[in-house]
Amino acid sequence: GSWHALPPQFFAVAEYALQVAADSGGAYDPASGALVDLWGFGARGRYDQPGFQAPQAGLVDGFLARRGERQPVLDHAGRRLLQPGGATLDFSSVAKGYAVDRMAACLEDRSVRHFVVEAGGELRGAGVKPDGQPWWVEVEGVPDCEAVGQMVVALHGLAIATSGDYRRSFQYGMRRMAHTLDPRSGYPVDHDLASVTVLASTCMAADALSTTLTVLGPDDGLAFAEQRGIAARFLVRAGSGLNEITTGAWRLMLQ
Repeated sequence: GSWHALPPQFFAVAEYALQVAADSGGAYDPASGALVDLWGFGARGRYDQPGFQAPQAGLVDGFLARRGERQPVLDHAGRRLLQPGGATLDFSSVAKGYAVDRMAACLEDRSVRHFVVEAGGELRGAGVKPDGQPWWVEVEGVPDCEAVGQMVVALHGLAIATSGDYRRSFQYGMRRMAHTLDPRSGYPVDHDLASVTVLASTCMAADALSTTLTVLGPDDGLAFAEQRGIAARFLVRAGSGLNEITTGAWRLMLQ
């Protein structure tokens, strides 16, 4: 029940993340830090540490039962956030992209007009290289799958981010539990979508939206992206290979 004044950077990230959460119907939820911890993908009690056990259904059900009452509220005019009690924020799928944007802004403030900035696989570029060529970057593929053809894009005033189910996971019975969680079900995503890459004007948007589309899956994610003009590339598992699906906005960017 307490209100907290936020620094400008914290407010910017929280405001955008909560807007994506509302737009996606909760498929993206920055207040699901407790769920991330339950599944061993947080800062402590991690899945790759001795003694970790996947949560029992009762713990997941408990999170879902309290989820509605643990949603933070922003006061835009006062730049404050309401902690309803028990809300644990996790900005790991948006803050890294925001940091890339801040680095880009720092360079631009110092009259640097040609650069590429990268942090943990999220990139943003502007201008051209010294030889006049664009900042070409390869779109991340999926390990241990037959390639669908390597793709490169020019980061000329664009940012790119990829979310994939192959980065962190553990085996639970017959199922591989990936680190991307669906806050609506309380469990790791369970579909054939291997990765999503998003191109956007800001890296914060590319970062958060690639995660959102991964949670939504190949069908709902594609519909969500098409409705909002998001430039996205989906790689869907099909046997030992991959099927590529792209949005209209993605295809327009590559013409």
